[in-house]
Amino acid sequence: MIAALYVETGGCYFGLPDVDPWDEARDARQYTGPHPVVAHPPCQRWGKMWFGQPLTVKKTGIRKIKGDDGGCFKAALEAVRKWGGILEHPDQSHAWAHFGLNRPPREGGWIAADFHGGWTCCVEQGRYGHYARKPTWLYAVGCELPELDWGIGEPRLDPAIIARMGLARAKRLGEVGGRGGGTDSSPRIGTPPAFRDLLLTIARTAHGSASRSEAA
Repeated sequence: MIAALYVETGGCYFGLPDVDPWDEARDARQYTGPHPVVAHPPCQRWGKMWFGQPLTVKKTGIRKIKGDDGGCFKAALEAVRKWGGILEHPDQSHAWAHFGLNRPPREGGWIAADFHGGWTCCVEQGRYGHYARKPTWLYAVGCELPELDWGIGEPRLDPAIIARMGLARAKRLGEVGGRGGGTDSSPRIGTPPAFRDLLLTIARTAHGSASRSEAA
């Protein structure tokens, strides 16, 4: 069994026979084991626009606080370290520096992340089904670390967005943000099934801290 933490209600982790999904209603900060985890802690307060949407900030004068996620990332990190598994966050996440994790190389490859037995890498979700490159940082503990589809792909700016907004603005918005949320943000922020399956496959090789202690 794998515990999928901080996932969308009714999303791609629901309905799988060996996955226990923890959505917002269940509050994944309360997870106490014993299964390995795949963790998707909220990233809004750790990304490049941690302060909030620029137009909203300009209108209200109110900026969000960097890292103010209610302790979600900290709890996810502790769950991965205790029970084994893998955590994902966007490329350039400020959480890595805040929690003392080494930055992985953009071109890919696993490197040691910390002194807790963690490993980290950068991989593009676009190589696993996302419409954009969407570089993503992974953090894994107690898992077998496979070779992934590494590399830096060519930009995938939507031609329709370029035609409507112009190339300069399309580049500022980026491959993911250019499409906007609309009424359904799942294609933008969701996890492609192939990438979900990859994370689950890695997590299934993990053994919780109790198992590792017994083996020692």
